[in-house]
Amino acid sequence: MSESKSSHYVHGASPDEQERLSLLNSLLNARSLEEMRIQSGASILDVGFGLGQFAALMARAAGPSGRLVGVERDPDQRARAAANIEAEGVADRVDLRAGDAMDLPLAREEWGAFDIAHTRFLLEHVPDPGAVVRQMSRAVRPGGRLVLADDDHETLRLHPALPSFERLWSAYMRSYEISGNDPLVGRRLVYLLHESGVRPIRNTYIFFGSCAGNADFDSYVRNLAEVIATATDHMASHQLLARAEFDAAIDDLHAWSRLPDAAIWYGMCWAEGVRPGSPDA
Repeated sequence: MSESKSSHYVHGASPDEQERLSLLNSLLNARSLEEMRIQSGASILDVGFGLGQFAALMARAAGPSGRLVGVERDPDQRARAAANIEAEGVADRVDLRAGDAMDLPLAREEWGAFDIAHTRFLLEHVPDPGAVVRQMSRAVRPGGRLVLADDDHETLRLHPALPSFERLWSAYMRSYEISGNDPLVGRRLVYLLHESGVRPIRNTYIFFGSCAGNADFDSYVRNLAEVIATATDHMASHQLLARAEFDAAIDDLHAWSRLPDAAIWYGMCWAEGVRPGSPDA
C-alpha cells in the first residue's frame, strides 16, 4: 500500500538518465512495434512519449497519411524528442505537446477520434493509473485500440541467483510504493482496460532479457545497473538501503555478468483493448 498520494518519478531527469532511457528504447522498440500492428493512415495518441524514439517509429509505420499526437510533461524530454523525430524525417506527421497524462491537452474534436492510444512505462509512475487509462479511452474512437505497456518488477530473475542484488531490487520496488506509485502495475493492465470500459482482447510479455555470450548482454546489464542508480538518492533518503550495500550489490552484479552462464529473465507486460461500439457510432 502506498504511503503517499503524490506522484514522484524515482529516476530523475539527469543526462545519464536520458542516456539510459535511450538505450532502453533501442533494446525494446523493434519488439514493441511488431506487437502494435499499426496500419497505414492510423491516427495515434502517444501518452508520455519520453525521448520520442518509439513515437517516431510508430509515426513511420503509420505512413505519410498517418498522424501522431504525443503528450509529455518533461521539457527536456520534449526537446530531445523533437530532435529525434526531426532526425527520423517524420516531423511533418507528429505533433508533440506539453501536458499531463491526467489532463490530456486535446481539442474538443480530437476526443473520440484516435485509432490508437498508447502508453509505455508511464502507469508505474502515477498515483492513479486508472485515471490515465480512462482519459485514453475517451480519446479513441469506438472500435479504436488502447495499448498499455509497463513493468511488473517482481518478474525479474537473475540466474545464477544473486542475493545482494535481490535485496537491492526489493528496496528499489519499495521506493515506488513510498512515492505513491505501483512497481507491479504490469500485472494489472488488463484490469485497468476493463475498469476504464475498454474490452480487453490480448495480453503478452515482450521479452526483455539476455544471457552471457549474446552481443547485447552488456547493454542489458548496464541498463539494470543504471535504472537503479538513478533511484539511489531516493532510496537513501528513505533509508531503504545503506549506500555501502548499494555499492556492493552493483559490484556483485558486474562480477556476476562475467559468469559464462549468467542470464537475465524479464518481460515487459503488454495489454491491448478495444473501445466498445462500431467505428461509425
